Amino acid sequence: MSDPRLHPELFIRLFLSPDAMLGPGKAQLLQRIAETGSISAAGREMGMSYKRAWMLVETMNAMFRAPLVESARGGPGGGGAALTDTGRQVLALYRQVEADAAAAAAPAIRSLRELIASRA
Repeated sequence: MSDPRLHPELFIRLFLSPDAMLGPGKAQLLQRIAETGSISAAGREMGMSYKRAWMLVETMNAMFRAPLVESARGGPGGGGAALTDTGRQVLALYRQVEADAAAAAAPAIRSLRELIASRA
């Protein structure tokens, strides 16, 4: 392949229990909340409505023993959001699963790429 933007990607969705799933979208939302300090800004960056971003945060907060995201309402001091210690731990563990899976799958992905038909 000559286009460096084209690369195989591995997407991991963890089914932790019947009601608890964690995948690339929720992980990205957590990452962007950590970076922006805002649930609404994180959602905007992902092309997601304010309501959808908040719903996902509420879902994730309910999934674990401790909340992943803490938020403060706006007002004179301004609002904001941040990952809790548990949120940072969950995000780091998810990223570790991604990295481990990508490393384990790399030889098979290389073999699959070698089997791709050439395009003229």
